[in-house]
Amino acid sequence: MKTRALKPEDRAAWGRLWKGYLDFYETELPPEMYDIAFNRMLSGDAHEFHGLVAERDGTLIGLAHYLFHRHGWKPEPVVYLQDLYVSRAARGSGAGRALIEAVYQAADAAGSPAVYWMTQDSNKSGRRLYDRVGSLTPFIKYQR
Repeated sequence: MKTRALKPEDRAAWGRLWKGYLDFYETELPPEMYDIAFNRMLSGDAHEFHGLVAERDGTLIGLAHYLFHRHGWKPEPVVYLQDLYVSRAARGSGAGRALIEAVYQAADAAGSPAVYWMTQDSNKSGRRLYDRVGSLTPFIKYQR
């Protein structure tokens, strides 16, 4: 299994994985949003989302989407890991950890001191991994 940057030829397989991710969070998006998200990650714009995939034997088994952004308390940008998903068949394979570590490597290479993400309280399997690779914060999310 390896992780790598998203490529244009990944569109169909990536779309299936992202649908699985959205289904997990009981969310639906219109087809055009899939195209918008995919194209953003391939834009080459450093301020746009970046996409990584985990691949095993030529098949995509996971994805990670992350974004560098400014932080009011740090001079360097920080990294928001927005989406992380591993197919059901590949869970427990180390793909989730490998994707998070690949995001950590991208952050380190850019001199970014922090990577953060959110998940639902009920995501028990994800949280078991997150407890091993990150630190739980006391913050609670609010939104409009």
